[in-house]
Amino acid sequence: MIKADELNFEKLGGLIPVVVSDSDTDQVLMLGFMNKEAFAKTIETKLVTFFSRSRNTLWMKGKTSGNFLNLIDIKKDCDNDSLLIFARPDGPTCHKGTYSCFGIEKNNTPFIDQLGKLIKERKKYLPENSYTTKLFKEGADRIIQKVGEEAIETIIAAKNRDKEEIINETSDLIYHLLVMLAEQEIEFDEVVNKLVSRHKIKSK
Repeated sequence: MIKADELNFEKLGGLIPVVVSDSDTDQVLMLGFMNKEAFAKTIETKLVTFFSRSRNTLWMKGKTSGNFLNLIDIKKDCDNDSLLIFARPDGPTCHKGTYSCFGIEKNNTPFIDQLGKLIKERKKYLPENSYTTKLFKEGADRIIQKVGEEAIETIIAAKNRDKEEIINETSDLIYHLLVMLAEQEIEFDEVVNKLVSRHKIKSK
């Protein structure tokens, strides 16, 4: 983790600008400022804390609203005078009740990439008490069978027009598809790139 003495707080009179990004979606949530004390408090509590320029005091995001920003990681820029913080928000970040202070709506699509990486880690290390590990140990035929089963269950849910079951079964199907891709050593990006290329062809 970055230490305070690695940062240059002097350019802005003891403050450093901080961009906060959702660790799950990589979307920008807000911009704030920290002094050395706010930085130290953030590291100590794992809850993002700013220095309020208007109130001239420390301000832990969410202390009043309960919408905390849980610290996941911190990156400094090349000049050591600004920070990018990855945090997991407990609720809306903006005081107006929106996901982001910049009017950005939450997009969970990047989570697919994170899930894919986790599945590949399970394949490599085969940790115990993991359903994913169990699938990899059972082999390709079992994984392919599960994809087929989940596809059929998704179709049945769609035929019954059961929204909750469609969401549940589609989630299971996507997960098992990711496991199958990992077993076949195919990157999810290869599938996305194929979709992109098809879209470009049709758009011509």
